[in-house]
Amino acid sequence: MRDLPGRTRAGETELSRRKFARRQWATRWLRLRVVVVAAGVLIAMLAALWAVFFSSLFAVDGVKVEGTRMLSTEQVERVAAVPHGEPLARADLDAIRERVESLTPVLAADVSRKWPDRVLVRVQERIVVAVVEVNGKFRGIDKEGVGFRGYSSRPKSLPLIKIDKGTPDEAKAEGAAVIAALPESIARKVEHLELHSVDQIDLQLRDGRTVAWGSADKSRDKAKVLEVLLQREAREYDVTVPGQPTTR
Repeated sequence: MRDLPGRTRAGETELSRRKFARRQWATRWLRLRVVVVAAGVLIAMLAALWAVFFSSLFAVDGVKVEGTRMLSTEQVERVAAVPHGEPLARADLDAIRERVESLTPVLAADVSRKWPDRVLVRVQERIVVAVVEVNGKFRGIDKEGVGFRGYSSRPKSLPLIKIDKGTPDEAKAEGAAVIAALPESIARKVEHLELHSVDQIDLQLRDGRTVAWGSADKSRDKAKVLEVLLQREAREYDVTVPGQPTTR
């Protein structure tokens, strides 16, 4: 019976040692599991990056064009020159956009990725606001004065701008700005706009009356004044200085 206390203490020591060993193993396993999970996540990320940026899994296989009316889809695709077979993630969208915007009828373009394998090109085409007559030929211009399409004859639905010989091309933008500022109530009365210079613009109305407009500056103010003036009987109207209009 004298040996029992010794044997009890030995058993308690062995039990404590085993518990300590289990705790150590649990701690090591927890650390190992964290390492294994982190390694798995890293491998998955590397695999995903390889698949997206370097493999053919998400390679460009086509182009989708939206927003065209005048241009054809084929014209835009040809100029966009999107490299097929290249990973979509590595496609140079800015370069594609610049090439598309080099088309004169294009005012702006937006290029984006359409996963898994398409490049999406959204086109904003210029809008004709008037027709310019030069040497008997008609060309449509937008609000910035950019000519981007031809006509075999004058479209009756569009205002006509007649340009004197020797008038600089940049003056077209002034004429276009005047046309764009006209409200519908006045625009439908205009037979044509005479562009003599940047500072000398006249309107010829369909009923034979004329309007001295001056430059394109303050065109909206001039249009509001002209709306009121046209209610007066006169043959000539002058709104070059909108604060001091005259008639005769």
